[in-house]
Amino acid sequence: MPLPTPTLEPVLDLTVFVAAPIEAGEITGLNSRGRRRIIPITGGTVSGQAHGVVLAGGADFQLVVSDTCADLDARYLLQLNDPAWPGAHVFVQNRALRRGSAEDIAKLVRGEPVDPAAIYFRCAPTFEVSHPALAWLTENLFVGTGARFPDRVEMRFFRVA
Repeated sequence: MPLPTPTLEPVLDLTVFVAAPIEAGEITGLNSRGRRRIIPITGGTVSGQAHGVVLAGGADFQLVVSDTCADLDARYLLQLNDPAWPGAHVFVQNRALRRGSAEDIAKLVRGEPVDPAAIYFRCAPTFEVSHPALAWLTENLFVGTGARFPDRVEMRFFRVA
C-alpha cells in the first residue's frame, strides 16, 4: 500500500508587531555560532480557525549565522477571544529559518521594506494550550510561512494533514 501524501490545511494567520532589534553581539562558547539578535514582540492579532491577540512580552531570539541566513526561535503568548473558549491562552514556540541575499537581509535589519518573495522564511510552530478544546494544536504537526516588514511579521500556519 502506498503511504499517504501529506496536505496542508490553513489554520492561523498572525500579525506580530515588533520593536527595534537588540543586537546582543557575537556569541562564544561550546556549540555557539553567529551573532545574537533579540526582537521584542509588542502585540498583534490572530485570525483563521481562532481569533484573538498576540500579547506583548514575547521575543524572537535570533542567531544570525551569516549575512544571508538566520536561525529564529520566537516565543510568545496568544489570548483567544472565541466564544467557545473565551480567554484561553496558547503559548507558541516558533522555530524558523530565514534567508535571502545579503543586500535584502541588510535592508530588513535597517527596517526597510523588502519584497516577501525575495526572502525564504519558513517555520515550524509548536503550541501549549490552556483549554481542552484546543488540544488538537498539540496533537498535530504544523509548518508555516512568514514575511518580515519594518514594524511587524506576518505568518500563516498550516496543519500537516
